[in-house]
Amino acid sequence: MSIKLEHDSIYPKIDLFSTEFKHQAYKFYDNLRISKPIYPFTLPNNQKAWLITRYKDALMILKDKRFIKNPYTLFDSNQLKDIIPVQEMEVLISHMLNSDPPDHNRLRNLVHKAFTSKTIENLRGQVQDIANDLLDSLKYKNNIDLINEYAFPLPMMVIGKMLGIPEKDFRQFRDWSNTIIEAGNLPDKMHEALLEINSFRSYLSKLIKNKRQNPGVDLITTLIHAEDEGQFLTERELHSTIFLLIIAGHETTVNLIGNGVLALLENPEQLERLRENPNLIKSAVEEMLRFYSPVELTTNRWAREDIMIDGNKIKKGEMVVVSLASANRDQNQFKEPQKFDISREDNKHIAFGMGIHYCLGAPLARLEVEIAINTLLKKLPEFQLNNQKELSWRPSYLMRGLDKLPITILY
Repeated sequence: MSIKLEHDSIYPKIDLFSTEFKHQAYKFYDNLRISKPIYPFTLPNNQKAWLITRYKDALMILKDKRFIKNPYTLFDSNQLKDIIPVQEMEVLISHMLNSDPPDHNRLRNLVHKAFTSKTIENLRGQVQDIANDLLDSLKYKNNIDLINEYAFPLPMMVIGKMLGIPEKDFRQFRDWSNTIIEAGNLPDKMHEALLEINSFRSYLSKLIKNKRQNPGVDLITTLIHAEDEGQFLTERELHSTIFLLIIAGHETTVNLIGNGVLALLENPEQLERLRENPNLIKSAVEEMLRFYSPVELTTNRWAREDIMIDGNKIKKGEMVVVSLASANRDQNQFKEPQKFDISREDNKHIAFGMGIHYCLGAPLARLEVEIAINTLLKKLPEFQLNNQKELSWRPSYLMRGLDKLPITILY
């Protein structure tokens, strides 16, 4: 597959879901930022959209209230069938990420107390213990897959315990998460994944019923009884919010740990700097977020009205997709953007978004990755990529993450 800028079609089709695209995406974005930064294209499901690749445009759109997240307020029932082709998904998408004020404010306020900086800092000891236990279980192995044996279980155990999900079900959540995320906006894949989607919904219904009957000291129990100025979560909002917390609570961090370790292995001088000076971890994590942004593309936004951006008219009802990955490599915002520098200063990346939809779990992700990376470097004296050719980016519309990261531990 060769991705080329097409000028003979008003809306050329791009398969943003494919592994092939992931491997060539950064070169594609580099060209777009120069030649066509506000790029009209067609998704594989034939939806027309605009791809935003420059930092300044991305920042503006992420903050602009004229771009909305909830399609139900803009489209009629027939139009919504194209946007949400699988009705069973409706019960999983009525959460804060797909809402606009005032609903967004209400939904976010009911959850945010669990993700304050103070609350997250109190989890430091627990996260450290999990990292230690996972790495101790791997120390007698010569070859490991860092994604499935470390990057996935660490954040899944953290968010799972926060939510009150039985540990025996963690692996099943990984499977459900992969299925739903990789289906993305593709109707055919959504229909293929229908069995998994219904299985996930059924599990959530039983879990919520159990928590109502047997309340625990966990986030799901808190959400069931949550109230903010007389406002409660509806049953659909409760399902959707738990779905969002499970997916967002581990997917971003799994990718960030894997991508961060990959960037270090690709830049051995930076790896040695961090080994020698673990205090660089905070700036190192920010650079990992910028360099291989774990969320490559934002979820969909639609223009509430006609909007002009840099000579391009985005009409009311048209879809806009922001490439966080491209914005974070913009040469007009970052000095030497293609260089991975763990001590980069003034690193104003937008890997966690911006505006009212800024990632609620950012403090938790940062804490987990700081501990995960530094503990890895401390406990594994030396390791290297097992096979560069085995590296493959997951075929995900929104995320940038590796299927696996095979490493050899050198004792």
